[in-house]
Amino acid sequence: MAGSRKPNRTLAISLAAVAFGMVGMSFAAIPLYRVFCAVTGYGGTPQIGPETSRSVSDHTVVVRFDAATAPNLPWHFAPAQRQVTVKLGEQQVAFYTARNDSAQPISGIAVYNVTPGKIGKYFHKTACFCFNEQTLAPRQDMQLPVSFWVDPALASDPSTADVTTITLSYTYFRSLDDAAKSGKLATAGPHVGPLVR
Repeated sequence: MAGSRKPNRTLAISLAAVAFGMVGMSFAAIPLYRVFCAVTGYGGTPQIGPETSRSVSDHTVVVRFDAATAPNLPWHFAPAQRQVTVKLGEQQVAFYTARNDSAQPISGIAVYNVTPGKIGKYFHKTACFCFNEQTLAPRQDMQLPVSFWVDPALASDPSTADVTTITLSYTYFRSLDDAAKSGKLATAGPHVGPLVR
């Protein structure tokens, strides 16, 4: 009897360790996937980082701006401009606006991506409001800037040379948990550059 308890205890400890490891990996899956996307540009994840020296090309692309708000967030969120034409390598600043339409303070957090997905590694954001919780007072308006540039290498890469239009999309959620449940967080890259409040 005593001999059979030791294998049972070993089996129980092993199963508990496996279960604990699986729970740990499930929590690590989203951050690891976001790091993978940020490094590779996979899934339309823009590259984010500090300003670097680069050349400016005469080649241009149109950057369109898109905005969405989760149904449970009573905000009006929209781009201040529908699109801009930028030279490759040229620093550009664009603005979004947010307004709390409710009668109480509400916080939100934005995630983003770019399309077509194949240009993610060439789209560089140097400052933005993404992944930074914003709290708006009742009926408060706020301007939210984003600073970016498009790598001139976009034009010489055979897989992206045909791209003439890029769409930068932001979606505001109440929390990152809501974003994760929606699936939008998986395509969003981590923000390593300066955040704008």
